[in-house]
Amino acid sequence: MPCGTTSHNSTSHRAITMHHQLTSHSQSFTLQPSHLQINLLPNMRRRVGLAALDRRAQDSQTRSTHGATLRRTHQSELTTQLSVFQAALSTFSTQYSSEIRQNPKFRSEFARMCTTIGIDPLAASSNRPKEKGGSIWSELLGTQVNDFYFELAVKIVEVCRDTRSKNGGLISVSEVQSTLLKKDQSTGGGGTGLQISEDDIIRSVGCLKPLGSGFEVIKIGKTNMIRSVPKELNRDQAKVLEVIQVLGFVTIGVLVDNLGWIAPRAQAVVDDLMAEAYLWVDEQEGETSYWAPCSL
Repeated sequence: MPCGTTSHNSTSHRAITMHHQLTSHSQSFTLQPSHLQINLLPNMRRRVGLAALDRRAQDSQTRSTHGATLRRTHQSELTTQLSVFQAALSTFSTQYSSEIRQNPKFRSEFARMCTTIGIDPLAASSNRPKEKGGSIWSELLGTQVNDFYFELAVKIVEVCRDTRSKNGGLISVSEVQSTLLKKDQSTGGGGTGLQISEDDIIRSVGCLKPLGSGFEVIKIGKTNMIRSVPKELNRDQAKVLEVIQVLGFVTIGVLVDNLGWIAPRAQAVVDDLMAEAYLWVDEQEGETSYWAPCSL
């Protein structure tokens, strides 16, 4: 083999060897940043995630603090408004206390105003702190008006008890009013000097509710009735009493013709009302008719 050829081959071999070495070093060099990147990314993500959680916690704390501040502000404003209103109500009741005591219509409007704004003027003292005393009326107007309603409630119970054997425990508010006015006049005003309205009677019956006494004001047709027995009227019974209010009496035929009931249904309802002493029977002429003492 010629000498020049050997020299050329040797040179080529060295060049190839150097190329491989450079290539190897180059690959090794370029891989290092990649390895560093792969190793660093999880740590970076972890730091970003923790920062986001910290920000969320801070935002939540900020919102909570802001909400508490708003609640305190609103509570303070409501307390101030309530104090102003109580002062105005006290001034009004003091200024017109005589008219509230003596004028049942004015007294009714005052009580209705209190109820409209969420104040029960006859709320029992058990619903108020002991240091506050009795109801709002007793606190603002003294015990006279407040006691009037409770004394009136006792009188209503007496009237209902005395007439229960006649009306079965169902009596109109107007009848109670007329009965009480007659008694009040016969006793020289009963020491109250106050006129009694139907609204006074209805509110006084409401005073009895916490006692669980069974007294309740119900509406039959357009008439307010006081029911003084625990048993409630069903729809059919209330309908019969409503018909009696319109006609003054009722018969089985009237119920069948006007309400579309079958005769057995009408008779069953009438029998139930008679059993409870709600109806009287009249067999003098023609078809048997029934009357309600509470509607007389």
